[in-house]
Amino acid sequence: MSFADLGLSAEVLKAVADAGYTAPTPIQEQAIPYVLTGRDVLGCAQTGTGKTAGFTLPMIDILAAGRARARMPRSLIIEPTRELAAQVSAAFETYGKHHKLNMALLIGGESFSDQERKLDRGVDVLIATPGRLIDLFERGKILLSDVKILVIDEADRMLDMGFIPDVERIVGLLPRIRQTLFFSATMPPEIRRLADAFLMNPKEISVAPPASPAATVAQHLITVQPDDKREALRRLIRNEDVKNAIIFCNRKRDVDILNRSLLKSGFNAAALHGDMPQSKRTETLERFKEGEIRLLVASDVAARGLDIQGMSHVFNFDVPIHAEDYVHRIGRTGRAGRDGRAFTLATPEDGRFVAAIAKLIGKDIPVISLEGIGPAELSEEEGDTRHHGRRGRGGSRREPAGKREPQAREPESKREPESRHEPAARAEPRPDTGRRDERPRQPARDRGRRDGAQRPPLREAPRPITMDPEGKVTPLPRRDEHRDDLDDDRRVIGFGDHLPAFLARPPRIARG
Repeated sequence: MSFADLGLSAEVLKAVADAGYTAPTPIQEQAIPYVLTGRDVLGCAQTGTGKTAGFTLPMIDILAAGRARARMPRSLIIEPTRELAAQVSAAFETYGKHHKLNMALLIGGESFSDQERKLDRGVDVLIATPGRLIDLFERGKILLSDVKILVIDEADRMLDMGFIPDVERIVGLLPRIRQTLFFSATMPPEIRRLADAFLMNPKEISVAPPASPAATVAQHLITVQPDDKREALRRLIRNEDVKNAIIFCNRKRDVDILNRSLLKSGFNAAALHGDMPQSKRTETLERFKEGEIRLLVASDVAARGLDIQGMSHVFNFDVPIHAEDYVHRIGRTGRAGRDGRAFTLATPEDGRFVAAIAKLIGKDIPVISLEGIGPAELSEEEGDTRHHGRRGRGGSRREPAGKREPQAREPESKREPESRHEPAARAEPRPDTGRRDERPRQPARDRGRRDGAQRPPLREAPRPITMDPEGKVTPLPRRDEHRDDLDDDRRVIGFGDHLPAFLARPPRIARG
C-alpha cells in the first residue's frame, strides 16, 4: 500500500514524497483513514513506528479548510517533553509546507512574549507541553473553546512524569464535541481509564505487542562490577563501529559526571538532561542530529520519540528502573527498518531490574563479556543500594536488608538503668561527638542538683482571711477543709471561695 491509497490530498502526498517516504508504516496505514473520517482513535504502538506522521498527515488535510481566530487555536497537540514537542513541530513544517497553516509551539524555557504574539495572530495547530499551556491560559492569553482536534501523544510517558492531573484539567477546558486522538506506547490500567474518559467510541489500533523492542535491534548485556563500568563503556565505544550513540544514565548528576569522564578520555561527547536551559538543550540536540557530536550522554528525557536518522548504537550505562524505559531507550536505534545495536551495563545489584526487563520483552538479553574485565554475577535480591545509594568516593555501601549481622548484646554494666530512679552502675563519660545531648533537659529549678537528691518542700501558702464591717479579721478555710463553719453572710457570689480583703473594709464616710 502507498500513501496515495490512504485518501490524503495531493499537497500532502507531494510533501511526503519530498521527505523521501514511499510506503506507510502499519500504524499510519491503519490510523490515517479513521482520522480523516473524524473518528476518535486509540493507538498503541511501540516507539519508532511512525505515530507522529500517523496523526500529522491527516490533520493537515482536515485543517486546510477553515481559518483560525486570535488566541483560539483550532487543534491542540499535548506532548510530555520539550524535545518531543519540537519534533512534532518540525514534522508539521515538513509535511505542511504546501499549505498555509499557522503553527505555534508552547514550551517552557522560551519567551512568553514571542509565544503570545503567535497566539494573537491565530494558530491552526498548537503544540504544547502541559505546564506552559496552563500558564498561558491562567494569564488569559489563550482560549480553548474552539479546539476541534485534540491529540494526546505519549500518554504513558505523561503518566510517568506526573502530568496526568494537568492533562485532565486541560481536557476539561475543551469543547465536549471534538475529535480526540490518543497515542501511547504501553497501555497500563491508568492509561486505559483516561482513554475511556476522553474518547467516544474510539477505533482501537495496536500494531505490535505493548512494550516490545524492535526486531532490528541487536541486544547485549554485560555484567561488571561498579568500579569497572566506565572502563567497560570506553572499551565498547572503541571496539564497536559507533557512528553516533546515546548513552543513558538514570540520574541527571550522573549524566554530567560521565560526560566529563568521556571528554577527559578524548571522546566527542555532550550532555543532555532536564535541568539544562532550553536553549542549551535545543542547541545540543541539533548538533547531535547534524553529526557534530558523536556521543550524547542523556537522561530519560531523550528516551521517547526522538528520531535521529541512522543512529547506530544505544548504551545503557545504568539499567533502567522501569522495564518499559528499556524498550524506549533502545528504540532510539534500529528505526525505520535499519539495524541497530544496544548494550546494557549491569552491576550485581541490578539483577532484579534485568529480570523485570526479560519478563517484559519475553526473552533473556544475551550476555557477552569483555576481554580484561571480569564478569559479575547478578543478584535478584532487593537491596538498599539501587538508584539512590551508589557508592562514591569515601562512601560505604549499605548492606542489603536481611543480611546484616546481628549486633552483640551489651553487658549489663553498660546498659542504661531500667528505672529513672535507679542509679547507673559505673556510668562511663560519653565521648564528645559534636552532637547535642539527646537526653531530655532538666527543668531550670532542678539543674545543679545531683541525681537522686530530694527536692526541698514547698512553703505552706498563707491562709486566706476575711474582715467584717467592724474590722475584725477572720481566717477562711482552705479548699480541702470543711466549710460548715463559714457563715453565709460572709460569702460573695462571683468570687469563688475567697473574699477579697478590700471589699470587706468599711466604707469611709465623708464628713463636713
